[in-house]
Amino acid sequence: MGLAAEVLDSLYRACAGLALPRVRALHLPPAPWNGSKDGEFAALELEDGSLGLSYVLLDGTLAALVSGARGAGLVGADALDVARLWAQGRGAERTLGFAAVNALTRHLFDRAGFVPPDATDSIGGLAPQPGEHIGMVGYFPPLVKQVTACGARLTVLELKAELAGRSDGFRMTLDPRELESCDKLLSTSTVLLNDTLDAVLAHCSGARAFAMIGPGASCLPDPLFRRGVTLLGGTWITDAEGFKRALVAGAPWSEHARKSAIAREGYPGIAALLAAAARP
Repeated sequence: MGLAAEVLDSLYRACAGLALPRVRALHLPPAPWNGSKDGEFAALELEDGSLGLSYVLLDGTLAALVSGARGAGLVGADALDVARLWAQGRGAERTLGFAAVNALTRHLFDRAGFVPPDATDSIGGLAPQPGEHIGMVGYFPPLVKQVTACGARLTVLELKAELAGRSDGFRMTLDPRELESCDKLLSTSTVLLNDTLDAVLAHCSGARAFAMIGPGASCLPDPLFRRGVTLLGGTWITDAEGFKRALVAGAPWSEHARKSAIAREGYPGIAALLAAAARP
């Protein structure tokens, strides 16, 4: 079963028998993209206020959503029907589907009374050590020094051919096989949208840790943990109204959210969380 299908299956099972909120609105950043990280994500809002984020800079997605062609009919839609677009849709539809998955995950976590812990750092708690080989899936320029300053060797896997080769004390490559000797890995959550996670994980079976981070890393962790991800570091919105205002204005939204981290070890699973919340 593909990753999107497996996540959706877990979501359907978790939502079975529950009355779910429908879609209230889609909140978009300014277009064209203003060059800021805050302008890279859209938020889908459910009727209970739950927000789910999704990256919008792949393949003209932001322009398609702004045009309205891909967002038509969303208001009042069944959130699970929209979520299904992640697996069955195309282009911007998949982005909407993934945002709905994240919004429904937030709804389920709130329903279960589950609040993810704060992230301890910006690199998924990997704690690089001298001599370790760290893999980075997706180029995170601000995080490179946090790895190399510890004396660890860094290999960055990228899709952009123009970035391949050595650069400033670390290696940039297009070949996922170069991750096979990595002790620990840090991955962007964009792999969930461009369908590259399974291909990457196939070359990381020997790694002791695989952390996925980013605002989009807020879906149900259960299927990802089964595949080998050891930590999911997403964005936990603490002030929904302030967050929405900042997002549509293209302003920083960090004061309205915090970075969270759910570790595979100690996470009981969504079924156990919901069952515990339902007990009298």
